[in-house]
Amino acid sequence: MYITCLDLEGVLVPEIWIAFAGASHIPELTRTTRDEPDYDKLMNWRLGILKEHGLGLKEIQETIAGIDPLPGAREFLDELRTFTQVIIISDTFTEFAAPLMKKLGWPTLFCNSLVVAPNGEITGFKMRTENSKLSTVRALQSIGFETIAAGDSYNDLAMIQAGKSGFLFRTTEQIKKDYPQIPAFETYEELMRGIRGAMGI
Repeated sequence: MYITCLDLEGVLVPEIWIAFAGASHIPELTRTTRDEPDYDKLMNWRLGILKEHGLGLKEIQETIAGIDPLPGAREFLDELRTFTQVIIISDTFTEFAAPLMKKLGWPTLFCNSLVVAPNGEITGFKMRTENSKLSTVRALQSIGFETIAAGDSYNDLAMIQAGKSGFLFRTTEQIKKDYPQIPAFETYEELMRGIRGAMGI
């Protein structure tokens, strides 16, 4: 029995922090997990910048309200769910993701949560579990699922490599160069064919 595990940002929706960097005119916030493999380091750095500029959850949520899924993402997800179970496994946060899940038709999402002060300042974050993407696919495998995974960043590599099949999607040239053994796709049509092929259908 198969289950497909997808990253969220960069695969189905635009990168939230890049969108917020544009809206807030803080170019440093364009740094993502494509650039920094250490997620804790990246998030603590982001929180420091938010504090420095006096920005909090409200401002980020206002930006997210204007973000739409990537063109074709909803259709891709709808078709994918006709022949395989799908879980989105993301390092984003519940407080960011809900409006985007609505636009994607409420797929199943495993993500993390923020620590928010009464004044709206984001003071920290709680990861659901250590190495959440790899831990999740290992748990799914332990209950009888074969996993197929796709993502675009360094933090997706463990879940991509751990399953029956895995794919890079719209990733960087550096990641493709560093991991030439992982098939890399640029369109939803290619990714769909890859997933179907992995399942033998």
